[in-house]
Amino acid sequence: MNDTVISVRNLGKRYRLGATLSHDTLRDTLAHAARSLLPRLRPASMSAPQPSSISASQPLSLAAPSPKEIWALRDVSFDVHRGEVVGIIGRNGAGKSTLLKILSQITEPTEGEVRMRGRVGSLLEVGTGMHPELSGRENIYLNGSILGMRKSEIDRRYDEIVDFAGIPDFMSTPIKRYSSGMRVRLGFAIAAHLEPEILIVDEVLAVGDQVFQRKCLGKMEEVAHTGRTVLFVSHNATVVENLCCRCILLDKGRAIADGLPRGTVERYSLLCAACAREPLHQRRDRSGDGRIRFSQVEVIGEGGAPRTGRPVRFRLHFELARTDAPLKDVAYSFTINTLAGDHLLAFSSSETCCSLEVIPANGSLECTLPYLPLAAGVYGINVYVTVAGVLADYVLRAVTFSVDDADYYAGAGSRHASHPTYVAEHRWSTSFAPPGAPSTPLSRHQP
Repeated sequence: MNDTVISVRNLGKRYRLGATLSHDTLRDTLAHAARSLLPRLRPASMSAPQPSSISASQPLSLAAPSPKEIWALRDVSFDVHRGEVVGIIGRNGAGKSTLLKILSQITEPTEGEVRMRGRVGSLLEVGTGMHPELSGRENIYLNGSILGMRKSEIDRRYDEIVDFAGIPDFMSTPIKRYSSGMRVRLGFAIAAHLEPEILIVDEVLAVGDQVFQRKCLGKMEEVAHTGRTVLFVSHNATVVENLCCRCILLDKGRAIADGLPRGTVERYSLLCAACAREPLHQRRDRSGDGRIRFSQVEVIGEGGAPRTGRPVRFRLHFELARTDAPLKDVAYSFTINTLAGDHLLAFSSSETCCSLEVIPANGSLECTLPYLPLAAGVYGINVYVTVAGVLADYVLRAVTFSVDDADYYAGAGSRHASHPTYVAEHRWSTSFAPPGAPSTPLSRHQP
């Protein structure tokens, strides 16, 4: 029996920058049809004459500029079998979200075909598939109806969905009043509990807190163990290795690797490392509307290279796309990660100071740590900036930096048998007296 549930063949998706026509949705198609009728409804005297041909001798200004074509996906082929948990990884702009939108039937491919067997539940963006004017309860029943479920089937699942989402007091509240985290909670609970044969989840889970993320990962494992299929996009290589049995790596719209997670993730890490060597202001693998863009990230240690336990400064240089009006409610953030993509530390200007206004066309922001709690090793930095809550720039692995060992514990002789990530002040004590007697501090300790 054929257990293939997703078959993708020679898939391609082309976007035309500057083109006036793009019929990815029913609304676009209807709008185009309405525009095409207008010339027929005008009197003949009002219709402008159309040239029969355009030759090279005619003024160039009469010809419309050709739109630039960008292939978000090109010649992508793979099969997914029932019960597989497949991770899809790649840098920003690699085509991951476009692929999932096609598989979720949100947009149509330019070329190639996709064949899917089974009901699909997807969570791609915050609020995807939910009507903002309807309450949480109404959205559960709306999504279930779209998936072809009977009301009695949704009734049986309703309490599980509400309990998983953890927002029982807000089920009568319109979705438009939910925070992004609440929408993600409910969206994932709906997608995972309404019994889809195929569950598609994008990196949107990063919006939730750590406890909820663990619940989601556990639910995806549960879905897979029941014979259903999961497609999971993530930048966190450790999660992909632990959750997935297989991994597909996309780069510049093409699938360049498809195999066991460990080998595929290693290849992804090499791509990220190579990209991090490019000047930040030339990087194209970034997300956001571009109102503010990071141009450089500096990691400045005390007297040179960053060292464990010593002061360190992170200087974020930025540029504004426009300078005619100041931007308000600007929040800068960055995370320090392992080269595998695990988040270790996160810092945000919105958590430690008031909202910022950016006035100059070029500037920098500096975050200082009184001591660096990372052990010796190589780390990466992801940078983010938002304006009034809207993403302006997001770059993965904007820079990598090395931390030198500063003999934090003032030890002598052998070094650590293991390879720790963090260092912290601590003391050891010992006691050779009966239980309850005071202990004696050791002579060596971290002051």
